[in-house]
This record gives sequence, structure tokens and C-alpha cells, in this order.
Amino acid sequence: MMAAEGRKVWMDGRIVDFADAHIHVLNHTFHYGVGVFEGIRGYSSTRGPAIFRLPEHVKRLITSARLYHMPIPYSAEEIERAILETQAANDILPSYIRPIVYRGEPSLGVKNSKGKVSLAIAAIPAKKYLGDGSEAGVRAKISPFRKPHSDAIPSFAKATGNYVSSYLAGVDAQKDGYEEAILLDQNGFVAEGSGENIFLVREEKLYTPGLESDILLGITRKSVIQIARDLGYEVVEKLISVNELLTADEAFFTGTYAEIAPIKEVSHFAIGNGMPGPITREILGVFQKVIRGDEPKYRDWLSMVPTLAARPLARARK
Repeated sequence: MMAAEGRKVWMDGRIVDFADAHIHVLNHTFHYGVGVFEGIRGYSSTRGPAIFRLPEHVKRLITSARLYHMPIPYSAEEIERAILETQAANDILPSYIRPIVYRGEPSLGVKNSKGKVSLAIAAIPAKKYLGDGSEAGVRAKISPFRKPHSDAIPSFAKATGNYVSSYLAGVDAQKDGYEEAILLDQNGFVAEGSGENIFLVREEKLYTPGLESDILLGITRKSVIQIARDLGYEVVEKLISVNELLTADEAFFTGTYAEIAPIKEVSHFAIGNGMPGPITREILGVFQKVIRGDEPKYRDWLSMVPTLAARPLARARK
């Protein structure tokens, strides 16, 4: 669980105190799960405070909102600027930044496609999400809850309602003593974790589920694919059976908050020798250099955070 503690929240063009960031109890998103969001990380890099792959996150946020018929009243550039301003206003590193698009005014009825669309952005301290901090590996469980098919809930969208099955899977895993759940798709193939994508390594090749398993197209997943290929590894996107996962040489989760989290056990089956494998460690090492700004090849993945005095706050549109 992540403690939601911050200083300031950006709400429709205004920076407000964290304690004053309120919406109405009868808002549409709260009742029906029709909202979209992003999870973004802020880091302390060698060049100063930076946000990881900001344009890609904003592009996905806009795409998610479009799939849910929620026109955001800000351009991509304005949203990026607002996120940078929110990070600067909170002055927290490392940070987890949460933009959310919602309908917040009092309004009930499932088919609400005309209510006001709002945007809020918060930044909270980021702590270790999976594992004990030593990178020794995560124990995961194959969940009895399945990943919804995209015919039911579009997997391309990072929508609030999508995470009901993730919640059920994650709580079920915790109650059984595991740190994370692995959800299968509707055909019984490996899909993803409750909030992460998944990779496995077999004979020095990387495998990860593709779109046919109704996964979210993770931005950390995309980054890992590029890093692995740049290191000379073949990366294959395919249907992955449970047996392939259980007999993998290595496996790991990827996600904005989880970053790269090695998997040491799945449902009482040790993965490899039960410790993070050499390819996982190699990719993790490069990733850690990237987020510190120490890899020139990936320097454009970091958006530098200006001081608040450097530019005016974005304003809400009338």
C-alpha cells in the first residue's frame, strides 16, 4: 500500500493544498469507475529532478480518455507542463505522480457522456513497491481471477474500473502470503501482474505477453524491450503458457511503480534457482543508470523539472 501524502495538487489549472483537493461524493467516476489515469515516476538524476518518459505517459492518458469518451480540455503540451509544475510544487523525490481524468460534479446515471471532464494531478513519495528492498525477488501467485477481455473492457486504456480484477487478485495473493498476483487472460495464458507487465527468460531469450493477452501496453515494458534489444537480446511477444512461466530460467515484473522487480517464486515453484538471474540483473542495472541520467543513449527519456519561478502555472480553460 502506498501512503497518499503530498503537499500540493493540481486541479483544473489551480495548485491547491493537498488537504483541500476535494470532489463531490456523487461524482460519476466514483460511482461507475469511468475515469482514466497515469502513474509516472519522478527521479533525482545527475542533471537535476526529472520525470521518466513524460510525453509517452501523457499520450497514453489522452488515448485512454478518448476510448472512454472523455475529451480532456487541455492539450498534451499543457498536461506535460502541469505535471512538471505539480512535481516542482511538491518537491518530492523519488516521486510517484498520478494524473487522473474524471467527471467530478454531482451527477448520477451510467450513460454520463456530457458532464464536465476534469483533470487532477498529485505527487506523492515513492517507496519500494515489490520486494523487501534488497531486490532478492518477489513471490507471486497465479490468480483465480482473470484479466478481462478487451471486448469487455479495453486493455489499451488505463481506466479506473479496469483495476477491480487487479484488486481482487492482489488481495487474494496477499491473503495467501504472496506479494503479488499473476492474472491469466480469458484463454488461460499469462497476461500480467495486478499492476505490472511480466517478462520471462528462457535460453537467453526474453518473452513477454502480447496484445492478444489483453495486456496494458506498459511504458516501462516498452523501455525494457528496447534496453534488452540494445544489449543484444532477442525479445519475443507471444502467448505464454503457465508451464512456460513455471519452467523459466528467470522472470520479472515491469511497471512504473514496481520498476523492474525480479520474480523468485510462482505458486510455490521456484523460478530458476530462486534468485534474480543474470539477464534480469543486467537489464535492471542499465535501467537504474537510465533513471539516474547516466546513459546518454536514453537521455531523452527524462524530462527535466523546472523551478516554479521559471514559468507561469497552466490555467484552466473557460
